[in-house]
Amino acid sequence: MFIQTESTPNEASLKFIPGVPVTSSGTHEFLDLRSALPSPLATRLLHIDGLTGVFFGPDFVTCSKDDSLNWSIIKPEIFAVLMEHFSSGQPLFRDGESQDGAEDTRILDTDSEVVGMIKELLETRVRPAIQEDGGDIEYKGFNEETGVVSLKLKGSCRGCSSSSVTLKNGIERMLMHYVPEVQLVEQVSEDNRMEMETVSC
Repeated sequence: MFIQTESTPNEASLKFIPGVPVTSSGTHEFLDLRSALPSPLATRLLHIDGLTGVFFGPDFVTCSKDDSLNWSIIKPEIFAVLMEHFSSGQPLFRDGESQDGAEDTRILDTDSEVVGMIKELLETRVRPAIQEDGGDIEYKGFNEETGVVSLKLKGSCRGCSSSSVTLKNGIERMLMHYVPEVQLVEQVSEDNRMEMETVSC
């Protein structure tokens, strides 16, 4: 097995590509050992000193580290854990705890036409591009009165210096072009407060 690495726009995140499927549906993010409990692989990775986050994509694993360590120090350990896991054929999640994929962009009967269009654009246009960079977005809602779309950035996009540019110049501009009702795109942080982006379009 040969595992490739790809850099991401976030210097603190690196994309590892094992050459085999990683998740069968959706993406999964783990930012601490407690959240990683359902996944033996995520648990083992987060036990590596200096790793602060693990993100599973369709065919990649993004690892994020703190700034105190160099990638050259922790990469060999990450390679070893990934190699052992994917060579053994173990499941990504423990029995009975398999995680369903993200349902955030599934169009519901209760969704308005506008929300349906937003979800479809996020799923077909935005998500593939962001996953190329080792991250993902999660749709958190649309306020029909204010025209504000709320999104959460995951994986390498979390804490990336260029994420606000991606949000404003990429996602917001595209949504406003196709869906006139959209006035603004805001990022939702972990504690569900809005992180007001100050980057102008």
